[in-house]
Amino acid sequence: MINLETPKKHRALVDQAHQVAMNMLRPISRKYDREEHAYPKELDMLAAMVDGLSDSGASEGAGAAGVKRDEKAADTGVRNGANLASVLSIAEMCWGDTGLLLSMPRQGLGNSAIASVADEEQQERFKGTWAAMAITEPGTGSDSANISTTARLDGDHYVINGEKIYVTSGDRADSVVVWATLDKSLGRAAIKSFVVEKGTPGMRVERLEHKLGIRASDTAVIIFEDCRVPAENLLGSPEIDVKQGFAGAMATFDNTRPLVAAMAVGCARASLDLTRELLERAGVEIDYDRPALSQAAAAAKFLQLESDWEGARLLTMQAAWMADNRQPNSLEASMAKAKAGRVGSDVTLSCIELCGTLGYSEVELLEKWGRDSKILDIFEGTQQIQQLIVARRVLGLSSAELK
Repeated sequence: MINLETPKKHRALVDQAHQVAMNMLRPISRKYDREEHAYPKELDMLAAMVDGLSDSGASEGAGAAGVKRDEKAADTGVRNGANLASVLSIAEMCWGDTGLLLSMPRQGLGNSAIASVADEEQQERFKGTWAAMAITEPGTGSDSANISTTARLDGDHYVINGEKIYVTSGDRADSVVVWATLDKSLGRAAIKSFVVEKGTPGMRVERLEHKLGIRASDTAVIIFEDCRVPAENLLGSPEIDVKQGFAGAMATFDNTRPLVAAMAVGCARASLDLTRELLERAGVEIDYDRPALSQAAAAAKFLQLESDWEGARLLTMQAAWMADNRQPNSLEASMAKAKAGRVGSDVTLSCIELCGTLGYSEVELLEKWGRDSKILDIFEGTQQIQQLIVARRVLGLSSAELK
């Protein structure tokens, strides 16, 4: 049976993540927001600490387990594993700073793709790499199935051609997980993911984007021109299974969407915590034992925001728990992403409004969290796409039947 309280085995990890967020990320948050594209060197020491914990077995890394539908849990008991540990620790880190969390070495979204799709040999070979993930293309945003980047087999290499945009950590990462099609005429089933290591001839970072939020994180445009990648860098099976369709590639999202939902949960929690403190300073009491209608308007609004946030948190934990227990979680992953993405933006912007001039100015971090939160409702599938996926799953309709 699922229990959505923080498991005892993960409490020390969550406490450590909170201390890091408070003592290491918060103090440099404004600095790297202003110094866009400057690499946060302070994160190197933090990454070394995380590596040490992982090597000792004292901690489970972000997205380490992945989501593999064909696997069964080692026993019949309930498992609270790496996916749940990841969403809990990521939420705490984003309570500190989302952009800095996305800049963490070896914690890229591409790492989750490797964890979800790679075979055992590839898992070992790419262990320790910092992997970005390149899916979005010009003219191909939320419709990942319409990818036009091509991968052509030539001897023992694939030759990749195409352009990818909005690649998080695309310049800093050691490697990039690139989605490309083996045969455009075969549709979704021919889309595979490839690990392209930094420095591979034919791959170049064209530019870095200037952004509304998460400015500490680099977001790149990457061009592939006759980029030759070893055939063994294709993640999973090279066979095109028309019956399976897009399921193999989409398994990546079952893992990454709860992680992005956790980012939104953490960022929103930061806004709520600071807003409660500022309201109390202003003499607005928030009483959990009294109906909202009998309290000040600001207090009533705050209670509504907190209840929305709690729903997002529980959905996120459920999706991660199901992944740990090898239960199909595509529906729950999209529900968590949709709820948390929307709630993250609603909460952070509402907190700015509740705090007035303090919220809108740079005196506090509230305005920054409002800017940071918006991307969490967009990347890894927009709000509208998540709702469409949920509707298809609930109604039992295919993508062709419900567009």
